[in-house]
Amino acid sequence: MLVLFETPAGFSLFRVADDKLEDVSKLDKQFTTPEKARETATLQAFARFRDTAEALAATTALVESKLGKSLKKFLKANIVKKGLKEQLAVMDAKVGNIIKEKLGVQCVSDNRVMHLMRGIRSQLSSLIDGLEERQLRAMMLGLGHSLSRYKLKFSADKVDTMIVQAIGLLDELDKEINTYAMRVKEWYGWHFPEMAKVINDNLQYAQVIMKMGMRHNAGTTDLSAILPDDVESTLKETAIISMGTDITEVDLVNINMLCDQVITLSEYRVKLFEYLQQRMNAIAPNLTVMVGELVGARLIARAGSLLNLAKQPASTVQILGAEKALFRALKTKHETPKYGLLYHASLVGQAAPKNKGKISRILAAKTALAVRVDALGESSEPTIAIEGRAKVEARMRQLQGGARVVMSGGAVARQRNAAPSTPADVSGTYNTSADVVMDAGAGEGGGQAPKSAKKEKKAKKEKKAKKKRSREDDTAVPETPAGSEKKSKKRRMESPEAPATAAKTPKTDKKKKKDKKKKKKKSAE
Repeated sequence: MLVLFETPAGFSLFRVADDKLEDVSKLDKQFTTPEKARETATLQAFARFRDTAEALAATTALVESKLGKSLKKFLKANIVKKGLKEQLAVMDAKVGNIIKEKLGVQCVSDNRVMHLMRGIRSQLSSLIDGLEERQLRAMMLGLGHSLSRYKLKFSADKVDTMIVQAIGLLDELDKEINTYAMRVKEWYGWHFPEMAKVINDNLQYAQVIMKMGMRHNAGTTDLSAILPDDVESTLKETAIISMGTDITEVDLVNINMLCDQVITLSEYRVKLFEYLQQRMNAIAPNLTVMVGELVGARLIARAGSLLNLAKQPASTVQILGAEKALFRALKTKHETPKYGLLYHASLVGQAAPKNKGKISRILAAKTALAVRVDALGESSEPTIAIEGRAKVEARMRQLQGGARVVMSGGAVARQRNAAPSTPADVSGTYNTSADVVMDAGAGEGGGQAPKSAKKEKKAKKEKKAKKKRSREDDTAVPETPAGSEKKSKKRRMESPEAPATAAKTPKTDKKKKKDKKKKKKKSAE
């Protein structure tokens, strides 16, 4: 029997006599010393790896139960071309099946092969000439590090930590640039206060100060490379009639140093944003298509990593970034927030204010699917994000148009929304009465949209309430002035239609008592 043994240094092929494999219990004793090991297993061929890269490729192929190029070449040269018909003992049964299919070599992998492999491993340095124990351990250590790095799927292009750091730095740069720009405007505003109203952009403001210097140099300075023609002419006209105070050259030098900081930070921010775009397109292309680079990077940073974000449900993705508002709402029993960081996505920004909550919910569902594909999929292209974005845009158009379309539902929902059946329905012709009608101002044709079941229930409740009020108004006793109280009571007593409850008054009770006394006297007489 031939034995294929993989070492960190290369592939080896041993020959073992069949009679020594009969008793498995004695197999371990045959490898107790190097002399016994050489008698049991004889080295037939050995192919050394050229470098660590080849060793890693061969080992990863075996780990994934695949037949690598180097192993295939080794077996062809030492078994197929020599025409050996012996069985080949392999560690992995799946690799044995592949060798049998592609090379036609009969492979075996059972309990005795496991004992044999264990014995060869214990005496490997003595069985292979020129392979020292120290050298073998160094190769094992290097290959172990490379293999563990491969198992973690380490790639320079797929490191979400870079995104987390980049978006954090980008936000801090925005704050610093705004702070420095405001300081420049306040500082230089003493000399030229009207300039802040003419130039709104912070970078242009700093560049103009660096080039123009004092206010009185505005007329002779060419600012066409920085400002448009109309803004430049306005600035020069304003500089002539400015109400600012004069400043010294020392003040201008310090202002220019601050302006230089604003310009440098702004240029670095542009480069950092380009770097962030490249990282996002490489790591999370589907997420980038759905919500953009900045919002996607902020979602990853808030979750901690792309894999952590992929583990979150769509409901969590929707309110990610609004944790304080969520817990405050739960504590005070108010309405929970409808969106967090997704509020800054372009699709939510384009929606009408009343539809922002619905769009953010749909967008969160599609974004959650896109993130899972990015984190756990193998493709580096946006596979499902384009279709998901199209669905969100279609839903947004539908909500803005005012149409009410039943997206899903069973037979009950279809019966509720369908129109009464007509002879035309039975014949199979198109039923126009079941069409969804657009609002008058929202779509073609005008008309009103069919009421939902909730609105119908509300209308019924309001009708019942109105009927109740009208009944109460009919049965209620009309109010009379204080002076006419006696007359109204007499009228109630005399009228046959008056209710029994309104007939009782203090005077009527006295009359009844008098009548009873008279009857008693008459009966006594």
